[in-house]
Amino acid sequence: MKTKSNRLKIILPILILLIAALGAVATVKSRKAPAKKPQINPGLLVETILLVRQPERAIVRATGTAEPLHEISVVAEVNGKLTWVSPTFVEGGFFRKGEKLLEIDPRDYRLAIQKAEADLARARTGLQTEEEQSAIARREWDQLELADKGEPGALVLRRPQLDSAKADLAAAQASLDLARLNLERTGIFAPFNGRLRSKKVDLGEYVRSGNPLALFAGTDRTEIIVPLPLAELRWLDIPSAGSGKKGSSCTVSALIGGHLYRWQGAVSRTFGEIDNASRMAKIAISVDDPYRLRRPKKANDIPLANGLCVDIEIEGASLDQVVSIPRSALREGDVVWLADENDQLEIRPVRVLRRQQQRLLIDQGLQGGERLILTNISGSATGMKLRPQDREIAQ
Repeated sequence: MKTKSNRLKIILPILILLIAALGAVATVKSRKAPAKKPQINPGLLVETILLVRQPERAIVRATGTAEPLHEISVVAEVNGKLTWVSPTFVEGGFFRKGEKLLEIDPRDYRLAIQKAEADLARARTGLQTEEEQSAIARREWDQLELADKGEPGALVLRRPQLDSAKADLAAAQASLDLARLNLERTGIFAPFNGRLRSKKVDLGEYVRSGNPLALFAGTDRTEIIVPLPLAELRWLDIPSAGSGKKGSSCTVSALIGGHLYRWQGAVSRTFGEIDNASRMAKIAISVDDPYRLRRPKKANDIPLANGLCVDIEIEGASLDQVVSIPRSALREGDVVWLADENDQLEIRPVRVLRRQQQRLLIDQGLQGGERLILTNISGSATGMKLRPQDREIAQ
């Protein structure tokens, strides 16, 4: 009995395991395989913009330094001591045209006028005397009863003395005019609207003719000399030098203390030459009333001061029906990537009409309404499946 019981203990677990295995096999065989789903390629996710074909304006950007159009050294024209100095004769002082800056002691020049007037009166009296003497000599000659006496000579009629008296009168008049002119020169006036950049003299100093007194800069107009690549000139309206006309309009700006200030200007002329070192052309940008003296000042309004470094944006020629794209969208070989109507990649060559700071102007190869790809694609190929995501309309 014990042997039979031991066999049951061995066989029964084996039998249970065998039944369980047969059940598992039956379950697996009875289960249906899941249906296979076809794999769909969603396409490569790319960012696109919708292109617009429209007129654009060429923008030329440059930098430069503001300088006065007119700047002169004020000099003394006569000798003397400075007896009067304008209260605004200080560095940075502003003057209107014709406003008095300095005065040299005029007393010596007033006395010179009195002496010249006396000399003129004597010369006038001397001329009258010689004219009477010449008239008397003529009458005496006419009273002579001589056969074949003919016309009297110049010495008989005192013509040399008369000519000398006329010359003395002219010299006396010239001396008087010079004395008056020198008196006028004792007053030194602003030659144009301007600002005193520096002064070299002060009250009580003795100055001589030709001595520099001050450096005077105009305030009616500022010029900014701008170097540009020669190819940029084709986009600009540049008037001829001396014509007085204004060319392409400009916006002059400077970032000062975190605030952007702007002034309006225009192209005034070109220098007509190429710099040997840089191979750049130079043009002049003019800004009227840079110190804003001819209009009421506004809050946060500052002058376009001499020496200020500025950025310049020049409005060039208007370009008819072009497409503007970001610079980064142009691929090597002057081609662009487009997402076609089937959301597939199209590689297309284009012609770049103009390269601007951040954008390119395309005149051939693109049309309005097309989708330009901005995303970089590794291993790009025509017909590649895409998943475009529009960002914005190109500006």
